[in-house]
Amino acid sequence: MKTERMNKPAIYLLTGLRVLVGWHFLYEGIAKLTTPEWSAKTYLMGSRWIFSDLFHAMAASPEIMKVVDFLNIWGLILIGVSLMLGLLVRWSAVAGALLLFFYFVSYPSLPGYTLGTVVEGSYLVVNKTLIEFLMMLAFLVLPAGSFYSVDRWIKRLREEKAHAPVPVEDEKAVSLGRRELLRDLMGVPFLGIFAYAAYKQKRWQSFEEKFLAGNTDAVTGATRKFYYSSLEDLKGEVPKGKIGDMELSRMIMGGNLIGGWAHARDLIYVSKLVKTYHTDERVMMTMALAEKCGINALLTNPVLSRIVNKYWHETGGKMQFISDCGGQDNLLDGVRVSEEANAAAMYCHGGISDQLVHNNNFDEIAKALELIRSYGKPAGIGAHRIETVKACVERGLIPDFWVKTLHHHHYWSAEVDPEQRTTVDKGYKDNMYCFKPQDTIDFMNNLEQPWIAFKILAAGAIKPQDGFRYAFEKGADFVCVGMYDFQIVEDVNIALDVLGSDGVKQRTRQWMA
Repeated sequence: MKTERMNKPAIYLLTGLRVLVGWHFLYEGIAKLTTPEWSAKTYLMGSRWIFSDLFHAMAASPEIMKVVDFLNIWGLILIGVSLMLGLLVRWSAVAGALLLFFYFVSYPSLPGYTLGTVVEGSYLVVNKTLIEFLMMLAFLVLPAGSFYSVDRWIKRLREEKAHAPVPVEDEKAVSLGRRELLRDLMGVPFLGIFAYAAYKQKRWQSFEEKFLAGNTDAVTGATRKFYYSSLEDLKGEVPKGKIGDMELSRMIMGGNLIGGWAHARDLIYVSKLVKTYHTDERVMMTMALAEKCGINALLTNPVLSRIVNKYWHETGGKMQFISDCGGQDNLLDGVRVSEEANAAAMYCHGGISDQLVHNNNFDEIAKALELIRSYGKPAGIGAHRIETVKACVERGLIPDFWVKTLHHHHYWSAEVDPEQRTTVDKGYKDNMYCFKPQDTIDFMNNLEQPWIAFKILAAGAIKPQDGFRYAFEKGADFVCVGMYDFQIVEDVNIALDVLGSDGVKQRTRQWMA
């Protein structure tokens, strides 16, 4: 294919496409070069597809990572400059295709293999990496005359020297030669535009940082440099206990955040915000991260069984599902739906148990326990009110485990007077979940069944360091905590500190699991 056989619009479009791809490569390289301590290590550690073992081995070697980071940064920069100018395009196309190939196999856009990555849109197999990979192959096989480039100019110079033995002054030829030269060097102005745009962006970022640094308050001053722990900061795995034959991590994931049922007091937008954040991909990524930290169970409503089953199917994850059997027309239907969803353990939802006990309907709780056990699963009873637990024990309803709220009242919005509660709901506000903590501790410590404590942070009013220690020291065998993905590693580390050699010194109840 020769230039003269292609129409000019096609040549310009191919040239523009090459310049834009080069721009993207160059900016990716510059961004990494100017990011302090950037490394591909975390990216390689998260790979899970066909070359994952190789990538993990590379990430484990500091010497190899120095080479990998160097090749990544300067490979992107040089390929970008080459494509923008059209200089040595075939060589840069080979290098770019190789780089993009490894990017794609590290995190292919296949269901279940993009967990832990940030993507700009929704992809199914085809993503921008694969598209640019094919563009590189196209640049590799297209002749130099297919687009205006420095390569084309060099080729033309060589051909002119070989076929013009006697130089002849021709104004028309000179003019044509200059126009061709300008077309072949059209990538140079784009390099200038790129440099100007990068300068303006850096200047804006510097102004923004300066502005924030000079105008901080109690909120922005604390959050201006946002940071959360990564797997590299993990101190270890969450220790395990048992409920029957079921091995269970002492920290369990709560489903409220993922389901969007966030207790946030007067902040009415929070539940919608939480649910918008937690796409299917984000939920599965969060569960995968939790499993890497040793958390092996998610406690939530059967309404979320769809995403739990999707996680198992697409990722091969082993996260156990503990169902509260809520969200159905009645408790027994909740048990049946939970069994269909492959729940590993089931219990009577705390709010449902409170209401059934208040209505003196102990038979439904007893039938639910019997039905759960008929499936060969651990059967539990949940409660917000300690009176519910006491009443069940008095009636001889002994579950395989309890799920009971526990937190202290040393936070500013703990305002409800529990003595004024004459019905289940009267006096309740979305700011307190364990109305009689000391009564709860005293009674639960005399029970022989394992106890999962939930709402231990009073929906974010209590710091994890305080809430975890309080729950474990006061007798809980497990804690259930709602966590965003960026909180998991930090919360696990806190739990490890609390449960470690220097933690839980004041616990009086023996471990029941």
